[in-house]
Amino acid sequence: MLAMPILKPEEIRKMSKEERRLKLEELRAELIRLRAQAARGTLENPARVREIRKAIARILTIEREEELRGIRR
Repeated sequence: MLAMPILKPEEIRKMSKEERRLKLEELRAELIRLRAQAARGTLENPARVREIRKAIARILTIEREEELRGIRR
């Protein structure tokens, strides 16, 4: 499996809400696969788990920022 580049906040902000939802689902699925590999002891790149968790957090943070911005207007 090829390593995806780290998602930058600017890239996430350019995505539509639907694109972000799809990316979030994709990242969560990958995180589940990586955790299963870690449990079996076959994980090749342990740092990848942290990278995926951070990407998920970035997406959720930006979605929350936009949600709050919409409430204030």
